[in-house]
Amino acid sequence: MKTTGNTIFISGGSAGIGLAIAKKLSAAGNKIIINGRNQERLQGALDQLENTVSIQGDLSVKADRIKIAEELKNNHPAVNIIINNAGAAFMNDLSNSNNNAAEKAYEEINTNYISVIDFTALTLPLLLQQKEAAIVNVSSIAVFRSNKYLPTYSASKAALHSYTQGLRDTFADNENLNIYELYPPLVNTEFSAEIGGVNGIPPSEVANELFDALGKDQFEVPVGDTKKIHELVTPITDNVPH
Repeated sequence: MKTTGNTIFISGGSAGIGLAIAKKLSAAGNKIIINGRNQERLQGALDQLENTVSIQGDLSVKADRIKIAEELKNNHPAVNIIINNAGAAFMNDLSNSNNNAAEKAYEEINTNYISVIDFTALTLPLLLQQKEAAIVNVSSIAVFRSNKYLPTYSASKAALHSYTQGLRDTFADNENLNIYELYPPLVNTEFSAEIGGVNGIPPSEVANELFDALGKDQFEVPVGDTKKIHELVTPITDNVPH
Protein backbone atom coordinates (compact mmCIF):
# COMPACT_ATOMS: atom_id res chain seq x y z
CA MET A 1 0.00 0.00 0.00
CA LYS A 2 1.04 3.62 -0.22
CA THR A 3 3.49 4.85 2.41
CA THR A 4 2.66 8.53 2.16
CA GLY A 5 -0.54 10.55 2.32
CA ASN A 6 -2.13 8.31 4.94
CA THR A 7 -3.84 9.26 8.19
CA ILE A 8 -2.43 6.94 10.83
CA PHE A 9 -3.48 6.26 14.42
CA ILE A 10 -0.77 4.81 16.69
CA SER A 11 -1.61 3.61 20.18
CA GLY A 12 1.25 3.86 22.64
CA GLY A 13 2.74 6.46 20.33
CA SER A 14 4.38 8.68 22.94
CA ALA A 15 7.48 6.52 23.53
CA GLY A 16 9.45 3.49 22.44
CA ILE A 17 8.43 1.57 19.33
CA GLY A 18 5.28 3.65 18.86
CA LEU A 19 7.19 6.92 18.85
CA ALA A 20 9.80 5.53 16.45
CA ILE A 21 7.05 4.45 14.07
CA ALA A 22 5.42 7.87 14.37
CA LYS A 23 8.71 9.58 13.50
CA LYS A 24 9.29 7.38 10.46
CA LEU A 25 5.77 7.72 9.08
CA SER A 26 5.51 11.43 9.85
CA ALA A 27 8.77 12.11 8.00
CA ALA A 28 7.37 10.23 5.00
CA GLY A 29 4.47 12.66 4.62
CA ASN A 30 1.70 11.01 6.60
CA LYS A 31 -0.67 12.61 9.09
CA ILE A 32 -0.12 10.99 12.48
CA ILE A 33 -2.43 10.67 15.48
CA ILE A 34 -0.62 9.36 18.55
CA ASN A 35 -2.35 8.01 21.62
CA GLY A 36 -1.16 7.50 25.18
CA ARG A 37 -2.32 7.66 28.77
CA ASN A 38 -0.05 10.48 29.94
CA GLN A 39 -0.66 13.95 28.48
CA GLU A 40 2.79 15.22 29.46
CA ARG A 41 4.49 12.36 27.62
CA LEU A 42 2.24 12.92 24.63
CA GLN A 43 3.26 16.56 24.51
CA GLY A 44 6.92 15.57 24.69
CA ALA A 45 6.39 13.31 21.70
CA LEU A 46 4.51 15.99 19.77
CA ASP A 47 7.49 18.30 20.22
CA GLN A 48 9.57 15.77 18.25
CA LEU A 49 7.09 15.21 15.43
CA GLU A 50 5.66 17.02 12.44
CA ASN A 51 2.09 16.86 11.16
CA THR A 52 1.01 15.06 14.32
CA VAL A 53 -1.79 15.44 16.86
CA SER A 54 -2.59 13.44 19.97
CA ILE A 55 -5.58 11.81 21.63
CA GLN A 56 -5.11 11.15 25.33
CA GLY A 57 -6.75 8.04 26.71
CA ASP A 58 -6.20 4.55 28.08
CA LEU A 59 -7.19 1.92 25.51
CA SER A 60 -7.32 -0.75 28.20
CA VAL A 61 -10.45 1.01 29.51
CA LYS A 62 -13.68 0.38 27.61
CA ALA A 63 -15.01 3.93 27.99
CA ASP A 64 -11.77 5.38 26.66
CA ARG A 65 -11.79 3.04 23.67
CA ILE A 66 -15.26 4.23 22.76
CA LYS A 67 -14.28 7.87 23.25
CA ILE A 68 -11.16 7.55 21.09
CA ALA A 69 -13.01 5.71 18.33
CA GLU A 70 -15.67 8.43 18.29
CA GLU A 71 -13.03 11.16 18.14
CA LEU A 72 -11.42 9.46 15.16
CA LYS A 73 -14.79 9.18 13.44
CA ASN A 74 -15.78 12.79 14.10
CA ASN A 75 -12.46 14.64 13.84
CA HIS A 76 -10.26 12.38 11.71
CA PRO A 77 -12.61 10.63 9.25
CA ALA A 78 -9.76 10.02 6.78
CA VAL A 79 -7.91 7.67 9.15
CA ASN A 80 -6.97 4.60 7.13
CA ILE A 81 -4.27 2.88 9.19
CA ILE A 82 -4.62 1.74 12.79
CA ILE A 83 -1.44 0.58 14.55
CA ASN A 84 -2.25 -1.33 17.74
CA ASN A 85 1.01 -0.88 19.59
CA ALA A 86 0.10 -0.13 23.22
CA GLY A 87 1.03 -2.96 25.55
CA ALA A 88 1.58 -4.14 29.09
CA ALA A 89 4.23 -6.56 30.37
CA PHE A 90 5.27 -7.84 33.78
CA MET A 91 7.97 -10.10 35.11
CA ASN A 92 5.78 -12.87 36.46
CA ASP A 93 7.32 -15.56 38.70
CA LEU A 94 4.85 -18.44 38.55
CA SER A 95 6.68 -20.27 41.35
CA ASN A 96 5.80 -17.54 43.86
CA SER A 97 2.25 -17.97 45.18
CA ASN A 98 2.31 -14.39 46.50
CA ASN A 99 3.22 -12.93 43.13
CA ASN A 100 -0.33 -11.99 42.06
CA ALA A 101 0.32 -13.85 38.82
CA ALA A 102 -3.32 -13.86 37.75
CA GLU A 103 -3.72 -10.12 38.32
CA LYS A 104 -0.67 -9.40 36.18
CA ALA A 105 -1.90 -11.79 33.51
CA TYR A 106 -5.32 -10.15 33.53
CA GLU A 107 -3.81 -6.72 32.85
CA GLU A 108 -1.61 -8.11 30.08
CA ILE A 109 -4.47 -9.99 28.42
CA ASN A 110 -6.78 -7.00 28.72
CA THR A 111 -4.26 -4.54 27.27
CA ASN A 112 -2.49 -6.72 24.72
CA TYR A 113 -5.44 -8.74 23.46
CA ILE A 114 -8.99 -7.88 24.56
CA SER A 115 -8.61 -4.14 24.05
CA VAL A 116 -7.19 -4.70 20.54
CA ILE A 117 -10.19 -6.84 19.58
CA ASP A 118 -12.64 -4.26 20.89
CA PHE A 119 -10.87 -1.21 19.46
CA THR A 120 -10.58 -2.93 16.09
CA ALA A 121 -14.32 -3.63 16.11
CA LEU A 122 -15.00 0.00 17.00
CA THR A 123 -12.82 1.39 14.19
CA LEU A 124 -13.55 -1.16 11.43
CA PRO A 125 -16.59 0.74 10.09
CA LEU A 126 -14.38 3.78 9.52
CA LEU A 127 -11.56 1.77 7.96
CA LEU A 128 -13.92 -0.05 5.62
CA GLN A 129 -15.03 3.29 4.18
CA GLN A 130 -11.50 4.01 2.91
CA LYS A 131 -10.19 3.08 -0.52
CA GLU A 132 -7.04 1.68 1.05
CA ALA A 133 -6.73 0.74 4.72
CA ALA A 134 -4.66 -1.35 7.09
CA ILE A 135 -4.54 -2.67 10.62
CA VAL A 136 -1.11 -3.32 12.13
CA ASN A 137 -0.98 -5.43 15.28
CA VAL A 138 2.32 -5.30 17.15
CA SER A 139 2.96 -8.71 18.64
CA SER A 140 6.37 -10.07 19.66
CA ILE A 141 9.05 -12.68 19.15
CA ALA A 142 7.49 -14.15 22.30
CA VAL A 143 4.51 -15.51 20.33
CA PHE A 144 6.72 -18.40 19.23
CA ARG A 145 8.21 -19.41 22.60
CA SER A 146 7.51 -18.33 26.17
CA ASN A 147 9.99 -18.30 29.06
CA LYS A 148 10.01 -18.21 32.85
CA TYR A 149 10.40 -14.44 33.02
CA LEU A 150 7.46 -13.39 30.84
CA PRO A 151 5.11 -16.40 30.70
CA THR A 152 1.83 -14.51 30.83
CA TYR A 153 3.00 -11.66 28.61
CA SER A 154 4.06 -14.24 26.02
CA ALA A 155 0.65 -15.91 26.30
CA SER A 156 -1.13 -12.59 25.71
CA LYS A 157 0.94 -11.91 22.60
CA ALA A 158 0.36 -15.46 21.35
CA ALA A 159 -3.37 -14.79 21.69
CA LEU A 160 -2.96 -11.57 19.71
CA HIS A 161 -1.03 -13.48 17.04
CA SER A 162 -3.81 -16.05 16.68
CA TYR A 163 -6.47 -13.33 16.54
CA THR A 164 -4.50 -11.46 13.87
CA GLN A 165 -4.34 -14.55 11.69
CA GLY A 166 -8.11 -14.98 12.03
CA LEU A 167 -8.72 -11.32 11.27
CA ARG A 168 -6.58 -11.60 8.15
CA ASP A 169 -8.53 -14.64 7.00
CA THR A 170 -11.81 -12.83 7.69
CA PHE A 171 -10.91 -10.00 5.31
CA ALA A 172 -8.90 -12.03 2.80
CA ASP A 173 -11.39 -11.21 0.04
CA ASN A 174 -11.44 -7.48 0.82
CA GLU A 175 -8.88 -5.82 -1.45
CA ASN A 176 -9.11 -2.51 0.43
CA LEU A 177 -8.17 -3.72 3.93
CA ASN A 178 -4.85 -5.37 4.77
CA ILE A 179 -3.90 -6.95 8.09
CA TYR A 180 -0.25 -6.75 9.16
CA GLU A 181 1.53 -8.31 12.12
CA LEU A 182 4.77 -6.77 13.37
CA TYR A 183 7.03 -9.07 15.43
CA PRO A 184 9.72 -7.12 17.32
CA PRO A 185 12.44 -8.97 19.22
CA LEU A 186 13.97 -7.42 22.35
CA VAL A 187 14.02 -3.66 21.74
CA ASN A 188 15.93 -1.03 23.69
CA THR A 189 13.06 0.98 25.18
CA GLU A 190 11.91 2.06 28.61
CA PHE A 191 9.13 -0.52 28.29
CA SER A 192 11.65 -3.38 28.13
CA ALA A 193 14.22 -1.99 30.57
CA GLU A 194 13.26 -4.48 33.30
CA ILE A 195 14.02 -7.46 31.04
CA GLY A 196 17.35 -6.25 29.67
CA GLY A 197 16.14 -3.98 26.92
CA VAL A 198 19.49 -2.20 26.88
CA ASN A 199 20.75 -5.23 24.94
CA GLY A 200 17.99 -4.96 22.36
CA ILE A 201 17.83 -3.40 18.92
CA PRO A 202 16.95 0.31 18.51
CA PRO A 203 13.23 1.04 18.02
CA SER A 204 14.07 2.82 14.77
CA GLU A 205 14.97 -0.58 13.26
CA VAL A 206 11.45 -1.82 13.99
CA ALA A 207 9.97 1.33 12.43
CA ASN A 208 12.10 0.94 9.29
CA GLU A 209 11.06 -2.68 8.83
CA LEU A 210 7.38 -1.79 9.15
CA PHE A 211 7.72 1.07 6.68
CA ASP A 212 9.34 -1.20 4.10
CA ALA A 213 6.71 -3.90 4.66
CA LEU A 214 3.85 -1.47 4.10
CA GLY A 215 5.28 -0.48 0.77
CA LYS A 216 5.71 -4.11 -0.29
CA ASP A 217 2.34 -5.37 1.01
CA GLN A 218 4.31 -7.75 3.23
CA PHE A 219 1.74 -8.63 5.86
CA GLU A 220 4.07 -10.66 8.10
CA VAL A 221 6.80 -8.37 9.48
CA PRO A 222 9.41 -10.16 11.57
CA VAL A 223 12.24 -7.97 12.81
CA GLY A 224 15.79 -8.83 13.88
CA ASP A 225 16.12 -12.22 15.56
CA THR A 226 12.44 -12.93 14.92
CA LYS A 227 13.27 -13.45 11.25
CA LYS A 228 15.17 -16.66 12.02
CA ILE A 229 12.24 -18.18 13.92
CA HIS A 230 9.69 -16.90 11.43
CA GLU A 231 11.55 -18.57 8.55
CA LEU A 232 11.35 -21.91 10.36
CA VAL A 233 7.77 -21.70 11.58
CA THR A 234 5.91 -20.04 8.69
CA PRO A 235 6.37 -22.82 6.09
CA ILE A 236 4.78 -25.23 8.58
CA THR A 237 1.88 -23.07 9.74
CA ASP A 238 1.06 -21.98 6.18
CA ASN A 239 0.26 -25.60 5.38
CA VAL A 240 -2.09 -26.08 8.33
CA PRO A 241 -5.74 -26.11 7.12
CA HIS A 242 -7.54 -22.91 7.97
